[in-house]
Amino acid sequence: GGSPVPIGPGPRATASAPAGLAAADSATGWVRPPAGVRAQAAAPVATPSVPAPGPSPDSGRWRPWRFRMSNEVWGTPAVAGDLLYVTSFEVHALDVGSGRRQFKTRDVAWSMAVADGRIHASDGPSLFALDAKDGSERWRLNADAWVYALRAERGTVITVTRGGGVQGWEASNGQKLWELTGAQTDFETPEAAPVLHDGTVYVWQDARLRALDARSGLEAWSYPVGDAASCGNVPVRVTPAPDGNVYVAAGTRVLSVDRASGRVRWHFEAPAVFLAPPAFAPGPAVTGGGVYLADYLGTVYALDAATGKDRWRIATEPRPAADPVLVAGGNVHLGAGSALYTLDAVTGTPKWRFAAGGEITGPPVVADGRVHFGSADHCLYTLDAAGGQLRWKLATGGEITGAPVVEAGVVYACSKDRCVYALDAAKGTGTRTGG
Repeated sequence: GGSPVPIGPGPRATASAPAGLAAADSATGWVRPPAGVRAQAAAPVATPSVPAPGPSPDSGRWRPWRFRMSNEVWGTPAVAGDLLYVTSFEVHALDVGSGRRQFKTRDVAWSMAVADGRIHASDGPSLFALDAKDGSERWRLNADAWVYALRAERGTVITVTRGGGVQGWEASNGQKLWELTGAQTDFETPEAAPVLHDGTVYVWQDARLRALDARSGLEAWSYPVGDAASCGNVPVRVTPAPDGNVYVAAGTRVLSVDRASGRVRWHFEAPAVFLAPPAFAPGPAVTGGGVYLADYLGTVYALDAATGKDRWRIATEPRPAADPVLVAGGNVHLGAGSALYTLDAVTGTPKWRFAAGGEITGPPVVADGRVHFGSADHCLYTLDAAGGQLRWKLATGGEITGAPVVEAGVVYACSKDRCVYALDAAKGTGTRTGG
């Protein structure tokens, strides 16, 4: 089943005062609101009085919509061209403009990656590829074990299977390129799975971090990062960065490794383990460049990318999430508990804290000066990224799953109410005249 429903500027979306901001100092004592915020907080926010900082959908033709599935929706949606791909047992392709379904697959897709004009997916024991435009099957094969994670890039599909298997496949026809066994059997979750980036697969195997060529499976280098016990019994997390290095969180350690040679440039030791991968921001430290990460206690660290020295560290609140912190526009954003915290990336100075009505679910996303995130209170929130003011929020019938996605001024989100939502990123369901 399933059909798109236009969303009018009705009661489902509300723009209101940033109550979390005004209450920040009394709620945790973490940060006092900046001067002038109390006056702002008193007035409800309708449409922003300044022009939207980013592109906005053409209000004459495009309207916010939602599409209701017959089964639960999960994960983060994917946008490619004029189609939005979501998994609800099967893969569903929705038109981004109207919300009308263009096709759905007959297969369950527990894992999915859209790349190079194909949908690569697995129902667990089998792997298949579909044409991304019409859903027609390109190829299908038996994976010989349960696929729990899948990555696709540049004509290569990487699968990770229960029992420590990692496989490389030719994406155009499903030919197996290589396979290895005994990889990170301690942590078989999609978040902890090997990382595919720029033709290299980073795999934790036999107490070593190995960099393998994605096409041949041949090792370029490896580093003795240690086994699960020496890594604090948490997964090793890897972030390849555009500066030519890969940043690795291994228990309480953070390493910078040259991607080409495998030479360790520096390592940093913290008192508590890191559950999330490092976040890299390009540029010099004076403009907010560096490596940022939060440990499970909620302490946020800013490390100098060149030396590994910590520039600052700031405590928030305990954070069991495996999502990295988000660095954008000179700010560091992170969800911890039911609050979104924002720090100045250069100095670590707390800028604002917004209290949602429930635990923050999934990572936030920043685009065009706005930060979007979901909460266990069933709402999708949009805040001003610089000041933390609530721009709008949408009450859905369930928890937001995965992360929202922003593309061309539209924010897409999946909810456990079995709906996919497409909203104007600047105004939610609002029109040019309403709130």
